[in-house]
Amino acid sequence: MLVRWPPRAYSGFGSYGRRMPPLPVYVVDAFTESAFSGNPAAVVLLDGPREAAWLQSVAAELNLSETAFLEPLPEPSENPAQIGLRWFTPTVEVDLCGHATLASGHILYQLGFTASIEFSSRSGLLGVAQGGDGTIVLDFPSRPPRTAPDIQGLGQALGVEPTWVGRGGDNDVFVEVRDESTLRSLAPDIGGLSTVDARGIIVTALADEACPYDVVTRFFAPRAGINEDPVTGSAHTAVAPYWAQRLERTELLAYQASARGGLLALQVVGDRVLLGGHAVTVVEGTLLA
Repeated sequence: MLVRWPPRAYSGFGSYGRRMPPLPVYVVDAFTESAFSGNPAAVVLLDGPREAAWLQSVAAELNLSETAFLEPLPEPSENPAQIGLRWFTPTVEVDLCGHATLASGHILYQLGFTASIEFSSRSGLLGVAQGGDGTIVLDFPSRPPRTAPDIQGLGQALGVEPTWVGRGGDNDVFVEVRDESTLRSLAPDIGGLSTVDARGIIVTALADEACPYDVVTRFFAPRAGINEDPVTGSAHTAVAPYWAQRLERTELLAYQASARGGLLALQVVGDRVLLGGHAVTVVEGTLLA
């Protein structure tokens, strides 16, 4: 089913003092059709289980917002294939990451995968499929935000008064602001945001009427070592149900208005959110240590 994975054994020795194989590693720009936009993620194809400390060291070395580690698992059937998946920022392991999951699916299909995929993760089984137009579609849990009490210093750190504040998945703070112009002009105090008890701060607004997308978003996560994330799939597990209810629609197009930017096709299906997007491989190499 796969063309070049799991990788073959190797006679060299890694810095951890045991026999280590070379491992394929890729850098993929996710939620974009153009290189050097969207959100870059590293994807490492493991030959088997590795210690968390080693995974964290690799993620710190690659120094992207997320590194995805894929581990082959015994397959109960060929459709869907099950593969272990873990995500690390340069500083911490996270429970859910959309863009690195999309990047992982993109690489597997690029290598010759033909079946649907189920990633086994800290957030349960996550389905991945390839659309006819080359998109990768992620099947994630819906995590609608719930109303939260006022958060001390949030408005001051953002530099704008929110119109609604809640909490989403991963203890994210969820903020709606007045309009797209307000969202795009945000220049938050990152130091102030780092004092907020949250993985990150999701900021969202309705798009301007003339835009081809429905909603806009930005995501700040200084506590996870990411001042502003270019495109955040996991945040849209809250964005999608929030705006689907507000707009009385189950299908939306979202734009994350970071410096790199990225588009996400969203569909709410019961207690799940389908996240669709394109991806581009920009680096292909080998991890030796």
